[in-house]
Amino acid sequence: MIIQKGLCILALLLMTTGAIAAPAKNNMEILGNFDAWTAYVFNDDDGKICYMASEPIKSQGKYKIRDDVFLMVTHRLSNKTFDVVNIAAGYTYKKGSRPTFSIDGAKPFTLVTSADTAWAKDAPTDARLVKAMRAGNKAVLKGTSRRGTLTTDTFSLKGFSKAYRAIQKACGRE
Repeated sequence: MIIQKGLCILALLLMTTGAIAAPAKNNMEILGNFDAWTAYVFNDDDGKICYMASEPIKSQGKYKIRDDVFLMVTHRLSNKTFDVVNIAAGYTYKKGSRPTFSIDGAKPFTLVTSADTAWAKDAPTDARLVKAMRAGNKAVLKGTSRRGTLTTDTFSLKGFSKAYRAIQKACGRE
């Protein structure tokens, strides 16, 4: 299930952020399924992109309709960005809201938002997030929709390190 959804969500995220045109399905390679995580690689016009994605194991909030939720880590060789952590929330964030993301109950990281996506404020924060996720068991995202609905999404980090090694290898970073 996450494999097909992961392909769709990556294409949507990358198209809406203007990063690339939609990847051709025949260009996408699944590197493997690692417990709660799936790793992928594909080439766009600018070069290789390696990423991994997972869905929450638990979602809470008083919402009636919500799209799929994904936590992703991406490497883009063409612009030399690595360990980019982002979340597709399944709704549009409240303007000016600052979702929090914590690993194993530690002090949460504060994220920035645009539309339905949240991410770390800079590359050093991304690196700290990835390091914590590699050592952690679960991650919790708390956010607020544009309608004021509070949500809490819990992600398993089981298989994170194996999926991360797969994208590292695919993008020549091991």
